[in-house]
Amino acid sequence: MRKDVVALILGAIVLLLIIPLTVAMLVTIIMDDPMTGFKGFVIPIAVAGILGYCLLTFFVRPDTNERLRDSEAFAAVALAWPVAVAIGALPYWLSGVFHGPFTDGATLADIARGAVNSWFEAMSGFTTTGATVIDWRMSPNCQITTPDCIGAQPKGVLLWRSGTQWLGGMGIIMIGMVLLARILGGGMSLARAELTGPSLSRLRPRLQETAIILWAIYIGLTLLEIILLFTAGGMSGFDAINHGLTTMPSGGFSTHDANIAYYDSAAVETIIIAFMFLAGVNFSLLALFVNREWKRVFRDEELRYYTAILLICIVFTAVVLQFSGWEIGQAIRNSAFTIISIGTSTGYVSNDYSGTPWPTVILLILLFLMVMGASAGSTSGGLKVLRFNLAIKVALRELTRIVNPRQVKTIRMNGEVIEEDFISLIVGMLIVWMGLFILSSLVLAVCLPGHSFETIISVVASSLGNTGPALGSFGATNNWSSMNTPALLWTSVLMWLGRLELLTALILLHPRTWRNEEREVGTDKASLRFFRKLFKRMD
Repeated sequence: MRKDVVALILGAIVLLLIIPLTVAMLVTIIMDDPMTGFKGFVIPIAVAGILGYCLLTFFVRPDTNERLRDSEAFAAVALAWPVAVAIGALPYWLSGVFHGPFTDGATLADIARGAVNSWFEAMSGFTTTGATVIDWRMSPNCQITTPDCIGAQPKGVLLWRSGTQWLGGMGIIMIGMVLLARILGGGMSLARAELTGPSLSRLRPRLQETAIILWAIYIGLTLLEIILLFTAGGMSGFDAINHGLTTMPSGGFSTHDANIAYYDSAAVETIIIAFMFLAGVNFSLLALFVNREWKRVFRDEELRYYTAILLICIVFTAVVLQFSGWEIGQAIRNSAFTIISIGTSTGYVSNDYSGTPWPTVILLILLFLMVMGASAGSTSGGLKVLRFNLAIKVALRELTRIVNPRQVKTIRMNGEVIEEDFISLIVGMLIVWMGLFILSSLVLAVCLPGHSFETIISVVASSLGNTGPALGSFGATNNWSSMNTPALLWTSVLMWLGRLELLTALILLHPRTWRNEEREVGTDKASLRFFRKLFKRMD
C-alpha cells in the first residue's frame, strides 16, 4: 500500500470539512453568540486546514498520480471516519455543548468526560446512528429544569450536528471520489469501499457521472423534504432544514429532546415517513426511476421484499396495538412511523414505545428490524434485505441438497445467477457480524451492570445497525448520557464498524494492507485478488 496515496485522500477529505464548519460558525455568530461561534469553530477550522495541508504537503509525493489500488481505497475509507470524527467532535467540546477547556468551573474529570461525549456525538452523527448524549446531566447549557436541552444548544452547533449526518449519509468519501478520480483513477474502488451494502450499479460509463447523479438525487430529495416540512408541515425554517438534513441519510438527529413527538403533527410524520422510505431504497433504483425505467425498478427483488416486510410489520403492529386498547387511527399512525423509522435505521421517535412498553412481540419485531436494515445501496444501516434474502435462499438450497444430494441448484437474484464467491462473502459477513454481536453483548454486560438483557442486546443491535434508539433503558426518548465512558467508547467503535460494513474496517488488520510499495511489486496481484474477492459487488 502506498501511504502517500492514502494521505492524499485523507488530506482532501479533511480540507472539505472546512466548508460546513465555516457555515456552522457563521450561523452561530449570526443566530447565537459571536464568541461561542469563534470558540467552537475557529480551532476546528484551523485544525482541519493545518492537518489537511500537512497531509498533502509532507506525506504526498509529487509523482503521486498512479491509479488508486483497492487496498489503498479500503484503508483510506476506514481511516477517514475516525479522522473526520476527531475534527467533528471539537465544536461540541469547545462551544460548551459538553464540558470543555472553556467551560467555567469544569474539573479535569468533567473536561475528559466532555471529550468522550463529543467524540460519541460526532461518531453518532457521521455514521448516521442518531444516538445522543446531550441532556442536562452532560451539557453545561442545561439544568434539570430545562424543558428542551437539545433545543437550548447554539443553533450553529445543531446545524453542524445535522450536517454531520447529511455528509455521512451518502458518504463524505463520495465527494472526494468525484474530485480524486480524475487525479488517481480507481474511483470505483473508493465507491465500493465506502457505500453501504453489496450493490453499486454504474448508471453511467464514468464513475464520476454516476456519483454526480446519486448526489443530485440526494440533494434534490433533501431540498424537497425541507420545503414540504416548512410549507405543509408547519415547521420553522431552521427545524425544517435540520430534519431535512437528517432524514435522507437515515440519521435521526432532531433539534428537540422529544424528537418528532415534539410536533405531534400527522402532516410532519407523513412527510417524514415518505422520505424515510425513500432513504431506505437503493439509490441506483431511484436514479432509474428518475430516468423513467420503471419496469426495472418495480421488478427489483430486493425492493419488493423491502416493501413487503415493512407493510407486513406495520399491519401486524397496528393490529396488536389495537387489541391492546389503542384507537385504530393512532395505532396505524404510530405503527407506520415507528416501523419505517426503525426499519430504515433512521431512528426518529414519535411515540415512547419503551417508556410505556408496547407488547413484547412488537419489541421483538423492532429488534429484528434494527438488525436487518433496509436496501443495499441505500443510506440505511443494518445487514440489508439483500443479504437476508440471499441467506434464506442459501439455507433453502442446503435443505434441498439434504433431501436430494444430486440436485444442482443455483442461487438467483433478479433472474441472474449469483456466483459462489459472492455467496461465500455474504455468509462470511453474517458470521463475522454475529460473532461481533455476541462479543459486544458480553462487553456491554460487563460495562453496564444492572441493565436488562433487552437493553444490552438492543444497544448492540442499534449501534451495529446505525439505528440510534434502542430498547429498555436507552430506548425511544431516553438518551445514552447515563452510559459510562467504556460503554460509550465501545458503542462508538460498533457504529464505525457498522457504517463500514465491518470488513472494510477489518481490512486494516490484514498484513497486506500495510506492505510498502516496493514489497507490493511481487504480491500486488494477489493482494488485489484478495480484496476484490472480499468486496465483489453486483452490478
